[in-house]
Amino acid sequence: MRNKIIVVAGAMLFVLALGMVAQAQAPAKVAGTWTMTNQGRNGVVTNTLTITQDGGNIMGTMKPETGDALKLEAGTVTGNDVTFTVTRMGRNGEQKVVYKGTVTGDSMKGTFMQGQNSVDWSAKR
Repeated sequence: MRNKIIVVAGAMLFVLALGMVAQAQAPAKVAGTWTMTNQGRNGVVTNTLTITQDGGNIMGTMKPETGDALKLEAGTVTGNDVTFTVTRMGRNGEQKVVYKGTVTGDSMKGTFMQGQNSVDWSAKR
């Protein structure tokens, strides 16, 4: 009888642990429209992110206040961590900019590299 209780308790702990791991790895829900801001050379820069999501993969666009929308590339969400790349035209041609951040409910914040400088960004849904 005691062995059966130990086996059942062990099985329950195993199932509980699997559930916690699965929940921790579930991608945050980031689909929707976000207003993204960061500090630029001439003040605050605002972009509109429009994101669609398929599990841990994200796609969409980043639309600056002026200019054409840029395509989000290589977008992923793992747990609360979000990463995507945008290709911009710079002085020396195309530049890939990698955005990394963390999702908390209806807000995101993170960094991207602009030349040798790390720039903070935030977004609200």
